[in-house]
Amino acid sequence: MSSTVVANTTFPAVKQVEAGLLNVGYAEVGPPGGKAVILLHGWPYDIHSFVDVAPILAAAGYRVIVPYVRGYGATRFLSADTLRNGQQGAVALDAIAFMDALKIPKAIVAGCDWGARTADIVAALWPERCKALVSVSGYLIGSQAAGRTPLPPKAELQWWYQYYFATERGRLGYQKNTREFNKLIWQLASPMWNFDDATFDRTAAAFDNPDHVDVVIHNYRWRLGLAEGESQYDELEMKLAQAPNISVPTITLEGDANGAPHPDAGVYASKFKGKYQHRVIGGGIGHNLPQEAPQAFADAIIEVDGY
Repeated sequence: MSSTVVANTTFPAVKQVEAGLLNVGYAEVGPPGGKAVILLHGWPYDIHSFVDVAPILAAAGYRVIVPYVRGYGATRFLSADTLRNGQQGAVALDAIAFMDALKIPKAIVAGCDWGARTADIVAALWPERCKALVSVSGYLIGSQAAGRTPLPPKAELQWWYQYYFATERGRLGYQKNTREFNKLIWQLASPMWNFDDATFDRTAAAFDNPDHVDVVIHNYRWRLGLAEGESQYDELEMKLAQAPNISVPTITLEGDANGAPHPDAGVYASKFKGKYQHRVIGGGIGHNLPQEAPQAFADAIIEVDGY
C-alpha cells in the first residue's frame, strides 16, 4: 500500500519544548488550529517512522506532532541526576507532560512498538486526554510480574535481544555496535521491507543521543525485574499491572509480515471496550508499520477520528 505514497525524507525543522523531566525535540506539520494527532515512535526507530504519515494527515487538516522519545534524537533530560529510566510508566508520563507543555487538552494518540504501549497507557489511564487511539500490535501494557512468566520456546527465541541486554556484555555490545545492532533488528522485524541505507541512516542519527543506551537497556531490564524502577511511578505501575481496559475508540493494526514479538489479536480484543476494529495490513508489511504502510496508518487515524 505504501507504494502509492511519494516518499518524504525529512520533517520541517525540529522544535524544542521543556516538558516534565525533559527538553523534548519534536516535529510538527499541518495547520496549528487543526485537531491534534500525536504520533509516538518505538525502538529502534525514531520520528521518521511517521515521515510519510504526517503529510497525509496534515493535508487532511490535522495538526500532527511527532516527539522524540526520551533517549532519542533531540530530546534531553533537564537534569544530569535523573535516572535514565525506560520503564513504561515514566515514558507514558513524558507524553502527558508533553501534551501539557504544548497546551493540548486532548489528542488522537497513535503509535508503534514502545509508542503503541505509551499510546495504550494514555488511552487507558487518561481517557479524557485521548480522543481516539491507533495502536500497532494492539494492547501492549505490561508489568514486571507478566515479564517473569516464561513463554513457549519459539516466543522466547524472538526475545533474544532482551536476554542479551540483561547482561553486561549486552550493554557493552549495544553501546559499541548500536547502528549495526539496530539495523539487524530492522531486518528481523520487517523481513520483507527493502529499506535502503539512506532511510536507515536518517533514523540512526537519533541513536547518537547521549542517553540512548542507558534508556534502552533500562527499559528491557526493568521489564524482566532486573532493574529497579523509581518509586514515584509505583502507583502508576500498580494500575498498569491490572491490565486496565481501554474505553476510547480504537483501531489496532498488524502487518502481515511482522517479524518482531507481538501478541495475537484475539488475545487482546476484549481489552477494548469502545468502538473497535482490528485490521491486518497486507503486502509484506513488517513491524515498522507506519513507515512501511503510511497510507494505511493515516487512513486508520482519519477513520477512528470519526467513530
